[in-house]
Amino acid sequence: MATIITEACINCGACEPECPNEAISQGSDIYAIDAEHCTECVGFNAKEACQTVCPVECCVPDPAHVETESVLIARAVALHPDDAALRAAAASGRFQSRFRA
Repeated sequence: MATIITEACINCGACEPECPNEAISQGSDIYAIDAEHCTECVGFNAKEACQTVCPVECCVPDPAHVETESVLIARAVALHPDDAALRAAAASGRFQSRFRA
């Protein structure tokens, strides 16, 4: 599932540079995550980077966007077509993922 940022967001911006997919942007009142670009950091980290750095824990799973690990790694590869290491990790099945924690 994609991650969302709740209204508890304090607009600190800590999450934005941590996203490997540039899915996080400043919204009108709080930061927002584009679900079409969110891979829950599958392929990059064992846990969502935004959750790791958020001081108020407002980056949470979005129950409206439940997705499997295979969908998320495929999206990561599609979003990063020039990343040979990511492609190789995906092909071998040896990539970081919150599903494997």
